[in-house]
Amino acid sequence: MSAPSYSTREMIDRLVSFDTTSRNSNLALIDFAANYLESHGVTSVQVTSDDGNKANLFATLKSDGTHDPKQGGVVLSGHTDVVPVDGQPWTTDPFTVTEKDNRLYGRGVCDMKSFLAVALAAVPRFVTGDLQRPVHLALSYDEEVGCLGAPRLVQWMADEGIRPALVVVGEPSTMRVVTTHKGIRTFRVEITGREAHSSASGDGVNAITIAARLIDFLNNVAREMCEKDAQDDRFTPPHSTINIGSIEGGTAVNIIARRCTFSWEYRPLPVMADPTPEVRLEHFVRDVILPEMRSIAPEADVRIIPDAQVHAFLGKNGSPAETLALMLANQNETIGVSYTTEAGLFQNAAMESVVCGPGDIAQAHKPDEFIELSQIDLCEQFMERVLAYATGP
Repeated sequence: MSAPSYSTREMIDRLVSFDTTSRNSNLALIDFAANYLESHGVTSVQVTSDDGNKANLFATLKSDGTHDPKQGGVVLSGHTDVVPVDGQPWTTDPFTVTEKDNRLYGRGVCDMKSFLAVALAAVPRFVTGDLQRPVHLALSYDEEVGCLGAPRLVQWMADEGIRPALVVVGEPSTMRVVTTHKGIRTFRVEITGREAHSSASGDGVNAITIAARLIDFLNNVAREMCEKDAQDDRFTPPHSTINIGSIEGGTAVNIIARRCTFSWEYRPLPVMADPTPEVRLEHFVRDVILPEMRSIAPEADVRIIPDAQVHAFLGKNGSPAETLALMLANQNETIGVSYTTEAGLFQNAAMESVVCGPGDIAQAHKPDEFIELSQIDLCEQFMERVLAYATGP
């Protein structure tokens, strides 16, 4: 029985058909990829989550046997999870690829299953080529909820002695080479006040009011970062940012709210301000807010709970890895972006990295997410140059 082969479009169809929303398991997609690779004689390793419900996948398309498959070469890396479609006004089935007006529509076609599809569809050409340098595939889980899976994968690679010349994280960059991006830190703030009748405001501590004061404090910090902190024109906007993402609290209009919770994020430049916003918020709570609250209600409290942290990414200008990436992408210059990826995790593990993938990040996470067919063409050309590099002298 011959090994199955897929065109890029067919592979995109297959990958998008798996509902790998981060709240779900990604094992069906991982098993499909593992079986496909095995049919082409490629052994893969799965690095799983604690509960075994999700997995990273790593595979090496080996060199000709005279070269160490752990040294040099290129890692093609991407996450398998996607963001939810709940409540979004899609006009097509998000898990069935629809083609129209030279675009493909579907959840994940841009972020970032098309890159993975191009890489997987190229496997038959890689395994039948005379590889002088290894090409690795690295698929991760739970990138969209804080890059939770990649750290295990990166640690496994480091422990195994994998030392590539370049890691390409195929997030949508319109096939331009990204060598720096902002980081992200997310927090949940839980406020406990004291309930009382709304007519007796002096007897209670309103958690919603406290939340409003903390949010106002963070908004002031955000304005300072915009006006006074370091600026970097490689990013849009060119400064670190803060966003309040959600808030919930209170019971009824005539009850002083005992509880309120809000979530916020901080997206720092690679060179962060000091002290950081969370430290400033902690000091404000300790020095101002808690003394006021506890003068009325000794049991009152404010908890600032970190949810996720992904370090900013800063590659090495002029490095051999950057030169290789520009050659593979057929580009002359690098750029910075404001979104966050797994590239910094590889970089911090001494694996030189770039971000380069098909699609425009502006289309990600939206209803009717799409990718231009021309971007897929550029990615296929990129993959052909990877093959030429891997088989070249």
